[in-house]
Amino acid sequence: MQRFEGQVALITGASLGIGAGIALRLAQEGADIVVNYRSHREDAEQVATKIEALGRQALVWQADVADRDAVAAMFSGAVERFGRLDIVVANAGMSIRESVVEAKWENVRRVVEVNQFGMFHTCQFAAQQMVKQSLRGRSRGKILIISSVLAEVAPQRSSAYNMAKAAINHFGETLAAELAPHHVNVNIVNPGWIDTPGERHYATEEEIRAGAKRLPWGRLGAVEDVAAAAAFLVSDEADYITGATLRVDGGLVLGRT
Repeated sequence: MQRFEGQVALITGASLGIGAGIALRLAQEGADIVVNYRSHREDAEQVATKIEALGRQALVWQADVADRDAVAAMFSGAVERFGRLDIVVANAGMSIRESVVEAKWENVRRVVEVNQFGMFHTCQFAAQQMVKQSLRGRSRGKILIISSVLAEVAPQRSSAYNMAKAAINHFGETLAAELAPHHVNVNIVNPGWIDTPGERHYATEEEIRAGAKRLPWGRLGAVEDVAAAAAFLVSDEADYITGATLRVDGGLVLGRT
């Protein structure tokens, strides 16, 4: 199925994990991809090589999403290369786990700058481009925000991340309302505990396996689980869906067993 034939997608944080999974899924279905990364250049280039092996074009672009000027330059470069942007996935994120009492302000600010302000920059530039574009089918573009179930539940030692994710979900609904008259869809995905390289920063393999057994679905989510949900929400099949939040968590929010 080639749902994205002839379309162009920009994905932030696309060198690893969920972002890479979404980039490859959209490329498999026909999209050309702007692969954004901040520091993992080799990984981003490997993603681009896989995209090109699928017969699609890939543009690798380094930008820290917290740097507004860098994000602006990336969008200008992407439009110069491809002419338009049909899909933008605001995925880039990071976490520094500290208790509120012990948190260093520079760490709190960095987490918010990446997860909240970086998402704002990405979505604003996407919206500004899409409202200028002609309709492709029934839409001028699709914006997807990758948030987290931590916007809904509040584990300890994650206050800045939890706060930022809750904020971007509310922002996403606001943006969806503003862009509906322009026929630009905006939706949100809340992944649960997903098996990504970043999880190894906080837990051992043994701890991850034990934790997975406590989830209602009995396993961690795979990157492919989130990519499949993302692909649906940015497809024409989701044309009448905007301002929605889709939880992809194997029942995590319902409660661990």
